[in-house]
Amino acid sequence: MDRFVILSGCSGGGKSTLLETLRLRGYHVVEEPGRRIVTRELESGGSALPWVDLTAFLRRAIDMSLSDREAAAARAGIVFFDRGLIDAASALQHITGEPALASYAQEHRYNSHVFLTPPWPEIYVGDHERRHDLSEAIAEYERLCADYPKLGYELHILPKISVEARADYVLSKLGLL
Repeated sequence: MDRFVILSGCSGGGKSTLLETLRLRGYHVVEEPGRRIVTRELESGGSALPWVDLTAFLRRAIDMSLSDREAAAARAGIVFFDRGLIDAASALQHITGEPALASYAQEHRYNSHVFLTPPWPEIYVGDHERRHDLSEAIAEYERLCADYPKLGYELHILPKISVEARADYVLSKLGLL
């Protein structure tokens, strides 16, 4: 859907901060499925965690991403997604070899402009929910840099600038400034 815009890229690269800035500017945003799943699983003692059962975690991320898209369809205007379906399907295909990516990507399109945060070691911080290290985050980033163009998306690597300037960059590329 043309009004669904993906913000993806390297973990710890400032996606969530950028999404919050866009939300404060009046845009609808959808938080990252992975973070929501980890929070719920930790609270409930569940095992669908990336460091316990990565496949179960990714299947849940796909299901949550599909639900997020359905809920977002009821909102007017642009909706920004912190990661989402393509990221989860790409990871599932990478981990299991299942051909998940192409089928989900064709049936559930996003805006052709995809914005990626590059690796930014100076701001990368692991936490209780982000337990992987920067090298794993960079490997994921490189995979996404390859997968999105294969699916017909135009990548925009976000410059390492202030969050306000990043928001302006995104909105400018979308013709909203």
